[in-house]
Amino acid sequence: MTERSDPLSPPEPVVRCGGRKAPVPKRKQPGPYRVPPREQRHGLVIVNTGDGKGKSTAAFGILLRAAGREMKVGMWQFVKNVDGRYGEHVAAERLGVSIVPLGDGFTWLSENIDEDRALAQQGWAICRDALRGGEYDVLIFDELTYPLRFGWLDIAEVLDEIARRPTGTHVVITGRSAPPELVEMADLVTEMKLVKHPYREQGIGAQPGIEL
Repeated sequence: MTERSDPLSPPEPVVRCGGRKAPVPKRKQPGPYRVPPREQRHGLVIVNTGDGKGKSTAAFGILLRAAGREMKVGMWQFVKNVDGRYGEHVAAERLGVSIVPLGDGFTWLSENIDEDRALAQQGWAICRDALRGGEYDVLIFDELTYPLRFGWLDIAEVLDEIARRPTGTHVVITGRSAPPELVEMADLVTEMKLVKHPYREQGIGAQPGIEL
């Protein structure tokens, strides 16, 4: 690529009629970006739902971006076992970000539904306090749709708490089968569609760095 064709090189002066050169516009140098104070931000409710893979993964992208802006971000996982330690937990520790597992593994395979219901209610109490406290800029409630779908949490109470969150606070919720009431409330809803899956088509199990 020649210097003239390089899009990053300064533009050459344009010669006008009469041999006079037009002034070359000065390039604005990007300065450091500063996150606006909360009262100047519009807090969003974001929902990642659908049967396809990528709901939690997309939420991790928000977590990474917010952490990069030095915003206070936290994630609470309603299905991941409280004793589990996955790749995201290790990475979050290095970033100084809190990821809190609240569940007991795959709830739909559980043999103790009453215990899972109690865990979900205890987990929501923790999330509710985090919402009310105003400490976090971004709160991610991973797989919250499941206890809502199973009727373990009062959806009206959950939505009310989210609606009354401090100004400028973003809330991200993931999980399949998001309730219509949650979809209606949200500012951004993305439905992940499954086209192909390595386990379904090829019997390939979960891979480190991809699923765990």
